[in-house]
Amino acid sequence: MPDSLSYELHKLTARLDRTADELLRRERGISYARFLALFAIEQNSGSQRDVAEWLGQTEPSTSRMVAVLANEGLLEVTRIEGGGNRRQLRLTDRGAGLVDACARLLEGRFEELVRRSGVSYQSYQQQTRRLLDQLQAGRLDGIDEPA
Repeated sequence: MPDSLSYELHKLTARLDRTADELLRRERGISYARFLALFAIEQNSGSQRDVAEWLGQTEPSTSRMVAVLANEGLLEVTRIEGGGNRRQLRLTDRGAGLVDACARLLEGRFEELVRRSGVSYQSYQQQTRRLLDQLQAGRLDGIDEPA
């Protein structure tokens, strides 16, 4: 199993996440988890529920993260009229600037890593998008079924 591609992908993802966390804490003073939450808000510009789904987290977990980020002045939270307990999330200018700076930092380091590995960045990106498209289409459950 340690030589399988799925194992190596999980290991790669864990190491990338850990490295991203160390880099962002050192360079920007924010954890990778908080950056991801802000990034999810930027990508969704929707409700707290949408962000929780994007992150693959429970709503209570996301709610705690949202409260911390709002207290730090990185996002604004407003109740959705007629939406019960639903909340709309929007990055502040400071939050948007931080997301942009962190994303550029991470992307630059990842591009360098891919370049040093000898793998074509464009090829890696294309293959990754193909895998993500399959997952987003809900095709992992039928992975044992021929396409």
